Amino acid sequence: MFDELVKFFVVLLVVVEPLSVLPVLAGLTEGADEAYRRRMSFKAVAISVAVCLVFAVAGTALLDVLGISVDAFKVGGGILLFLLAVEMVFARPSGVRSITPGEDAEAHHRGDISVFPLAFPLLAGPGALATILLAFAGVPFGSLQFVAQIGVILLVMAITLALLLVTTPVMRLLGVTGGAVLSRLLGVLLAALASQFVLDGIRGAIAS
Repeated sequence: MFDELVKFFVVLLVVVEPLSVLPVLAGLTEGADEAYRRRMSFKAVAISVAVCLVFAVAGTALLDVLGISVDAFKVGGGILLFLLAVEMVFARPSGVRSITPGEDAEAHHRGDISVFPLAFPLLAGPGALATILLAFAGVPFGSLQFVAQIGVILLVMAITLALLLVTTPVMRLLGVTGGAVLSRLLGVLLAALASQFVLDGIRGAIAS
């Protein structure tokens, strides 16, 4: 179980990729005071946690209702995560997690940016939700693994919040180039993990 928890933590942290959210937060809150930035950070993470927990609790039931097997979802979710990895490595928007220029322009005119674009699609976007569904599919509700995976979600979001609260010094330390290099390295790791999801799904489907 420990290995599964570590894998879930790594994948979810890479998919959420809080460091890539920092430039967006800095740009959307340019000229605003630190209190506003902190308020948006807390609210965005709180909303993201709520959405992630809903998918963790109800995700398996949703798959059952739709008649989707765990193996089929592993293949589909793995492909989705692979697209996200391609976006990270080549810095090309795939639509999985990034926002369009029109959405970016709209976000700059919003007084509250916590729900859009911070919570969705940046923090609790399709990639993160697919990762959660993959991790919780077939895990009995209330089991030790279920509770431990809930803890992983909370840990990842706590790390994200901590980074959002120190956006200015982190951006000053890493810079745009440093953040881009780190994103590409994490993208390679995510591509490998996504491929493993697809292989596991195909192997499970053949075995069943």
